[in-house]
Amino acid sequence: MSSLSKRQFLKNITGIAAIASLDLQKVLAQNEHIPALKLAEDEAFWSQIRTAYTPPKEFIHLENGYYSMASKVVLEKYQQHIRDINAVTSYYMRTRQFDDKLASKKLLAELLGCQPEELIITRNTTESLDTIIAGIDWKSGDEALMAEHDYGAMLDMFKLQAKRYGMVNKVISVPLHPKSDDEIVEVYEKAITPKTRLLMICHLINITGHILPVKKITEMAHRHGVEVMVDGAHAFGHLNFKIDDLGGVDYYGSSLHKWLGNPLGAGILYVKKDKIKPIWQLFGDMGYQDDDIRKLNHTGTHPVATDLAIKDAIDFHQMIGIARKEARLRYLQNYWTSQVRDIPNITLNTPEDPQRSCAIANVGIKGIPPADLAKKLMQNYKIFTVAIGYAGVFGVRVTPHLYTNLDELNTFVKALKELAKA
Repeated sequence: MSSLSKRQFLKNITGIAAIASLDLQKVLAQNEHIPALKLAEDEAFWSQIRTAYTPPKEFIHLENGYYSMASKVVLEKYQQHIRDINAVTSYYMRTRQFDDKLASKKLLAELLGCQPEELIITRNTTESLDTIIAGIDWKSGDEALMAEHDYGAMLDMFKLQAKRYGMVNKVISVPLHPKSDDEIVEVYEKAITPKTRLLMICHLINITGHILPVKKITEMAHRHGVEVMVDGAHAFGHLNFKIDDLGGVDYYGSSLHKWLGNPLGAGILYVKKDKIKPIWQLFGDMGYQDDDIRKLNHTGTHPVATDLAIKDAIDFHQMIGIARKEARLRYLQNYWTSQVRDIPNITLNTPEDPQRSCAIANVGIKGIPPADLAKKLMQNYKIFTVAIGYAGVFGVRVTPHLYTNLDELNTFVKALKELAKA
């Protein structure tokens, strides 16, 4: 391909992205006056939003929680970033990468509602929270409190610290169908002792979709002098919140490839300003002061195009609007769960109260092991989910996306009803 044809190709790609963006802006402007909750039920509107994505044709994708598809616009711009950087390689790395990453960090800090000095861009939630777990100066006998429903990678990191330092991990079980926030708070509070240093909670439990009362838990823990670390892997870009809404959490981590719709390879770690200094670095970097969060961000050369795409992902996210996004995702989940919650042999492992969940839910069928259920759904109905079978949760996790339509969910509901009768 000649230089001229390359330039023309890149110009065409950029033009396609711009046109798609403008079309979406027009659709959103036409519906700006409609409340988010009402718009959530407007299938004509969301069918237009669907055109901003490329859903798979071979199967119905209901496992978007692991890794949410980037929109066409974001994907095209990401590919352009890769080409631009590849054209100048180390020149970009030595002259531009740090300023560009700082710009992306500032946008993320604004979205989260914190100061840029309290946030770094990591590779994912696991790296973010493991940085804190490994960075605390644990002493023998110190206690950390967590739930059996927490993500396995973090639980494993706590086990590693226990093996290394002799600290103690206390594991509680979160009620699947609580009658009140107080019931959840009480479970955590009863497990706190004078030796408890850190409490880890999920903002949104990944296997059930249960949204925990983070603010109430945090305020309770702080009354006992216990720090709080929040796993927000599934909350950022999914739920409408700012960090100040969470009761003064000390640490917060999330992934951007989930609900923000960024390409793989970027996450965030928030550390409250006065908590930065005591945290030990995971990787040595003596170029920063102890109270500078950048000391925690030394991971060597990495795919910088992913950092550049953060701006594009945020632009698209804000174009849709978090209020519209959350309302639609909750509507989709309630649409299908409300049709099967009282069906014999079907078990919902997600709270019925709509405010205790959003996009994610978990469903099981009596007599069918989770792995078999996921297999049957895929083989017999071309519906992709993921099996969950631990911590008292036995079923498949179901996570629709903004591009999911009601026809697809109707197919899923029909499949569940048929399997429940078999």
